[in-house]
Amino acid sequence: MAKKETVKDSLTKELKDLIPKLDSEGLAFLVEQARIHLYNMQVVELNKAAEAANTATRRKNKLSVEQDDNPQNNTLRIEGTASGSSYYIFFRNGSVMFSKDEMVGLVKLVNADRDDLEIREALYNWLENERRDIFALLPIQDKFDQLLKDLVKLIKQNFKLRN
Repeated sequence: MAKKETVKDSLTKELKDLIPKLDSEGLAFLVEQARIHLYNMQVVELNKAAEAANTATRRKNKLSVEQDDNPQNNTLRIEGTASGSSYYIFFRNGSVMFSKDEMVGLVKLVNADRDDLEIREALYNWLENERRDIFALLPIQDKFDQLLKDLVKLIKQNFKLRN
């Protein structure tokens, strides 16, 4: 069974037949046109990729807005397990678990004798170094982020240092 000739195969064959009949100027023109066409094809592909990325970003932003519209989802809270051996920080539709020792460390950190900015900076640095997984739950950008301020406040309200 013979392979069916495609349009591309047919055009390739025709171009090969024409090449020996062209002068240098004609060949240079075809090469230039081919390069321009290849460039345009790449631009089309890049535009498609950019549009797909924009669509994905718009979809993600729409989901974030929908979540933000539900106050229940945006409530930052901490709950301990019945045994007291671990604690969960909840936000939106997720949670991150902290051990009792980690939570004790966080309580000490946020109750340190420092100003608010220094406390937030210390907490942010600790999270970045020790528990980067929390940033998937809490999209904290830096020590000035409102969500970090809320986390400090939440820890201070729910836990007290014992002497």
